[in-house]
Parts: sequence; C-alpha cells; structure tokens
Amino acid sequence: LIKVFWYILIKEVMAMIKRPSYINEISKVIDVPIVKILAGVRRSGKSIMLELIKEELLDKHVPQEQMISINFEDMNYSKLTTAEALHDYLKQKIETVNGRAYIFLDEIQEVKNWEKCVNSLRVNSDADIYITGSNAKMLSGEYATLLSGRYVEFTIYPFSFSEYCEARRIENENKSINEYFMEYVKYGGLPFLATTPLDERAKTQYLKDIYASVVIK
Repeated sequence: LIKVFWYILIKEVMAMIKRPSYINEISKVIDVPIVKILAGVRRSGKSIMLELIKEELLDKHVPQEQMISINFEDMNYSKLTTAEALHDYLKQKIETVNGRAYIFLDEIQEVKNWEKCVNSLRVNSDADIYITGSNAKMLSGEYATLLSGRYVEFTIYPFSFSEYCEARRIENENKSINEYFMEYVKYGGLPFLATTPLDERAKTQYLKDIYASVVIK
C-alpha cells in the first residue's frame, strides 16, 4: 500500500498541469489577510493545487523555509487532529520562521474544530493560510460563522478537456483530438486517470470507487 501511495503521488507531481485559470485567481489573494479554502470532489487535484501555489510563491522569491505543510492523510500527523494540538504545533513552527509563514493544510476536515485553530492563527500570527478539504464536509457551511468575511473559497474541479489533452500529451499519448474527446466523455477528467496508464477494467473500478465514496457514502 505504501508503494502504491508513493507511486500515485509521484505520478501526480510529475504530470503536474499548471492550471492557470485557478492560479491566476488565487495569486490575486496571496498575502491578503484572509484564509484561502480550496474545496472540491475527491481526487479533483486539490493537493496538486497547493503544490502549484508553492511554485507561485517560489517564483515570487518566497523561501521554501517559510512554508509549513501538513497533509492529514499522512499518519505522521495523526496526533494533530484536534484544533488545540494543531494550533500548538503550528505556533511553534511559525515562531521558527524568519518573516511571514505560509501554511498549507491538506484535507483539513480530518481535524476536529479546525476552523477555531485556523481563525486563531489568522488573528494572532503573521501567516498566510491555505487549506483544502472535500466537498462533502467543507461545503456544509460549518465554518461560515467563525470565518465569516475572512475567507475566500475556490472550488477545484477535475481537468477540463484542454487540461486532459495536455496531461495525455505529457504521457506521450499521441492521439487525435477525437480520440481524446471520446476518452474524456467516457472516463471524465480525474487527474489520476488522465496521467496513469490503466486498462479499461481498472479505470472503471477506480470510477466506481470514487462514485461510492462521493455519492453513496
């Protein structure tokens, strides 16, 4: 399972589509004192968007040392799934940063009362905060009261058709535009399917699993 996880991660990073339509909008609020929330369906590419934002910061000459990243799907951070524990951990990290801290929290819905932690850091720290979460838990309005007027939300969708074609070409799949289109209609634009060579049965099973997770559960 660990090998499969790293294979998926490496494949996603290697085939990182720039997605300028999102980055152009998000870059407008970099360093603006509001929380940036990236929400979307499972496996739509939210984690990769965080990596693209980091690239944007590096292009703006922000040192890597000022960036603090946590992915809550990583068991190494399993002890940080309460607002209090996460707050204490991040406060210590922020104190070691020379200048503004840029905080990236992936799959934040795994943290109980996360919005209290994020709001406290927003008020009391020199930090620019970016978080991701799945639609099912992030779009329920749970954080609307505490962060009201203090966040901006971006919904991240799977690849558009043009992004899908770009991903397939990166994978050296030199097919006609019509062939790409028929694939896109059949399988959709989930980044993993666009960047990983799988047979039809495996692709269908992957889509069934996503459907079960997103819709049925």
